[in-house]
Formats: sequence, structure tokens, C-alpha cells
Amino acid sequence: MQRRSLLAAPMVAPALLALPAQAQPAGVVMEEFLVPGGAPGIELYLRNKRPEAATAARPDRTILICHGATYPAHTAFDLRLGGLSWMDYMAGRGFDVWCVDLRGYGRSTRPPEMNQPPEANPPLVRGDDAVADIAAAAAYIREKRGVPKIVHIGWSWGTSLQARFATEHPELVERLVLYAPQWLRTQPSLVAAPEGPIAAYRSVTRAQARARWMTGVPEAKRASLIPAGWFEHWADSTFATDPEGNRKVPQELRAPNGVLQDSREFWLAGKPYYDPAKLTMPVLLTVAEWDRDTPPELAVTLFPLLTASPGKRLVMLAEGTHSIVMERNRGALFQTVQVFLEEAIAA
Repeated sequence: MQRRSLLAAPMVAPALLALPAQAQPAGVVMEEFLVPGGAPGIELYLRNKRPEAATAARPDRTILICHGATYPAHTAFDLRLGGLSWMDYMAGRGFDVWCVDLRGYGRSTRPPEMNQPPEANPPLVRGDDAVADIAAAAAYIREKRGVPKIVHIGWSWGTSLQARFATEHPELVERLVLYAPQWLRTQPSLVAAPEGPIAAYRSVTRAQARARWMTGVPEAKRASLIPAGWFEHWADSTFATDPEGNRKVPQELRAPNGVLQDSREFWLAGKPYYDPAKLTMPVLLTVAEWDRDTPPELAVTLFPLLTASPGKRLVMLAEGTHSIVMERNRGALFQTVQVFLEEAIAA
């Protein structure tokens, strides 16, 4: 598989090329790639952060991170807040870190149906489509780095996708981190579809994004949850990835609805999307106490079902939401995951 650098790709939309480049932290290198996805005509955007000093690639130090149901990966995991992103943090500790925008998200290919009215087509980017994209991205990374397997990290919907991939290909997964994991539920999530047929995609405004983010946060803690300017920085970076949504007033971000159809057919119907007993690698579950998208009780229910995982762990993080990765207490998430990635675990 051949890489295509975004900076050299004439097919990249001008809106993407216009995004300003940021200086990287000392000792950290960034590269961007467009690689073939899990279906013909699909290209996936991969971003890589790694130490500047070249070292031999290692399975336990090579990571692929996948996003959730609504927003792309690179504007969360590589968002410079206070001068540092989560990918910077891991790269600064010697890790080779990659994130992927699945089809329909961020800088990756959007299905042509997303340029039609949402009611004109069935839900786009079902779970199996997304898992195929993860498989393609992971294969590219393994080949490029010459390693037999890598670490997989998922957030929210991404936990189900990464876990499904890990159950189907356990030999390719070194460790698995499930941040804000999905599991069987009796109540819909905050992005659940209404009754009736589900449209191809949905649109979210900044105001809706902020209201969802704050759901479940005690009133007295809301003002200090997100440092000044952080939400605006995330929103500017994230909404800028959707050129069509940028033309709307107010500005919108489109997101595929395949995840909502999957939730209706699996999680809300009592049917797991994957079998946790087939996860044979070390697994970390971590969730914040104010998470209302994937409440902590889901992780608590899932944890004892990881019967084949050596060194499994469940960590609840205080005073954070589903998006703690971009909040005041994000350091707790960084440290929790880092300890899990670096420690020796007996098989």
C-alpha cells in the first residue's frame, strides 16, 4: 500500500490545505497520510506523532486510536490544549501514535450520499464498514513499521469497533484500551435516534455540541470543567473539517448515522456487537464519573465479562465527562492509559 502525503496530494480539498500548520513540541515529529480504506474509493486520513529520535519499532509502543460516533479523531486526540495534545504526550514518552478518521468523518472520504438530503438514503457507515476501515488503517501501520501487531485505543463508539476488530484478529492486537466503552443499555444514549426510520446522516451545531458535553455536570462545577478557550478551539478545529456544514448558518457538522442504526439493533436490543470473552489481550476500561453518553455502569457491567483478558483493569476518573480528554482533568486520563501501556503484565 502506498502512502499519499496530504501536502503533496492535489485532490485534497482547498479547505483542508488552508488549515494552519502548528509547530510540534520539541522532539516530536508529525506526519499525515491518505491511505486506502476498507472499500473501493475510500481514503482514510491518518495522523502520526512519534519521537524525533529514530528507534526500532515495537508492537507495544505503536498505537492506533479511533474516535466516536460524531466527531473525527485528529481534532480531539491531537488537539493542542495548553500547548500539548494527548498524542504529543504519548509521543513524548517514546510511543509511535496514530489516529484515524473513519469514512464520513474529518478529512477522510465522505460517502456521496452525504451530499444528498439525509432522508434520501439509509444510515451510512455501519459498524462493519468502520471495522473494515480500522483493519485497513492498522494493516498500513503494521506494514510501514514492520511490526506483527499494535496497540488499539477506542473512544465511545470506537471502543466497540476496536473491540470487534480485536475479537476477530486477536493475533494483531498487543493491548486494548476502551475509553468510555459502550455496552448493553436500557436507555438511549445522548445521540440516540428518534422513533421511525433513521436518516443517512445527522447535523450538529456548536450549541448542541456544548449542551451535550455539559449533560450530567453539577451546576457548581460547570464553569471550571473546560478551561477558557478550549471548547472554542476544539469547535473551530472540528467544524472546519466539514466544508458543506461551514456554509450553513449556524455552522453545522455532519455525522453518519450508521452508529445509531447499530445501537438500535444491538445495544438497545440486548445484543452485544462483540463477545468480550474473546478478548485475549490485556484490556483497560476507563470512564469518567459524569459521563452520560456511556455511563460508568456500562463499564462496570462489561468488566467481569473480560474473562480471557490477562491484567484487565477498570479505572473511573473523577470530575470528568465523556469528553474528559479535552477537559481540566484530562491529565488523569493520560496518566491512567500511560501506566497501563508501560507496565509489565504477566500472561
